Amino acid sequence: MNAPTAASTPAIELVGIDKRFGPVHANKNINLSVAKGSIHGIIGENGAGKSTLMSILYGFYHADSGQILVDGKEIRITDSQTAIQAGIGMVHQHFMLVENFSVLENVMLGVEGGPLLKRGVAAVRAELGRIEREYGLEVDPDALIEDLPVGKQQRVEILKALYRGAEVLILDEPTGVLTPAEADHLFRMLAQLKAQGKTVILITHKLREIMAITDTVSVMRRGEMVATRKTSETTMAELAELMVGRRVLLRVEKDEAKPGPVILSVENLTVKDARGVTMVDNVSFQVRAGEIVGIAGVAGNGQSELLEAIAGIRKPASGRILLNGEPVERLDPAKLRKKGLAHVPEDRHHMGLVLAFEEYENAILGYQDDPKYLKGPFLDIDAIRKDAVARIEDYDIRPADPRLKTANFSGGNQQKIVLAREIERDPACLLVGQPTRGVDIGAIEFIHKRLVALRDQGKAILLVSVELDEIRSLSDRILVMFAGTIVGEPAPHAGEQEIGLMMAGIGREAAE
Repeated sequence: MNAPTAASTPAIELVGIDKRFGPVHANKNINLSVAKGSIHGIIGENGAGKSTLMSILYGFYHADSGQILVDGKEIRITDSQTAIQAGIGMVHQHFMLVENFSVLENVMLGVEGGPLLKRGVAAVRAELGRIEREYGLEVDPDALIEDLPVGKQQRVEILKALYRGAEVLILDEPTGVLTPAEADHLFRMLAQLKAQGKTVILITHKLREIMAITDTVSVMRRGEMVATRKTSETTMAELAELMVGRRVLLRVEKDEAKPGPVILSVENLTVKDARGVTMVDNVSFQVRAGEIVGIAGVAGNGQSELLEAIAGIRKPASGRILLNGEPVERLDPAKLRKKGLAHVPEDRHHMGLVLAFEEYENAILGYQDDPKYLKGPFLDIDAIRKDAVARIEDYDIRPADPRLKTANFSGGNQQKIVLAREIERDPACLLVGQPTRGVDIGAIEFIHKRLVALRDQGKAILLVSVELDEIRSLSDRILVMFAGTIVGEPAPHAGEQEIGLMMAGIGREAAE
């Protein structure tokens, strides 16, 4: 048998990788080959084992068995430093940056070269400039990380990896925190990296991204590698079926809305942040029973503050919020819940869940004073757990264990816990922020069906999402926010370009 040529030798090869965490078999005899100078996607549902596999490649975890080959040579990766020395870099979903350091300081951190900074700050600055120009990653080296938007912070992570000599770059859910425009810019950077001979491994659950940017895609399901396809020879429908193990509906099926009376009314609402900066500026709209109103907009244009004001978390500076015709803008979240307003927050970790609590405890957060959960002055733990078991079954929450710490559920299942808690209270109005952020394709389908079913029961739903596809497919009406104001209400079947221009603050006439 002839030895493989340099061109045909894979950049990365994983052979028989196996990993267990106690009773959980996270990776089962995984084989993977990644061609040099390619963009290779790895997809799978939350909990499929893809991040574990990449963490093994990057040295965070050690495989129980199996081999790792880099450029055809077997290597034992004991920690992330070993991986970096082997030319492997990783950009994590949650960035590993020191926020009050500059870009330059973050890039140098950990590779200073000793107390005297052998290479010198000037030399590092020059090398950083070269990398930025070569790969289209321009960012001010003296800017503080805390002052940079998320998209540029991600560029700093990529710069760090390239500065350390990465030939293989792993990106874990890189667009989860990006706006559509930032995601497009990232894809252009990845194409440039590929053109310069770098190898990119992209972990994602977003099939559009896979189809748009990758050369090859591998599919994981329940810890196993179930398929590898050339991207040009597959479809989103096939990939979704391979991920979930059954056919998945990629579009939202719903009948025409039958709007009823106004449930939520927002009148001339103005909201300021802690610094006194106006984030929502004189906004007015209504949401009727039996309709989903979607708010489209690039993150940071006031949608978060608007939701928080309606939910009672943030007090408005002026204006009125009416629920069933009754002013409620001065009520706290607990009182609003009793009046029929439910809220699925944008950030489930910081506002929706207590990760250290068990599932059944999170299942009643905010509703713990419901008489059905009480036995005299005390909580009726048996009743709470029984109710949690029923919700777990109804919402297909996995694992089906109400005693499991919520931190140990995947993102999609954490989101289902929050949705089950809020939807099952039979609210008159539901506020939903980023309903499928960080959620896999199977759970997205499930969540969308639940929201449509709630609408069809006559509930009013206000939806905020940075996923334009989600807004367009779920919403009966769309409002576009820019710089804290509602800049327009596009027609029900408006195209992405028209809505995108409005999101950028460009009038409808420019789209025509």
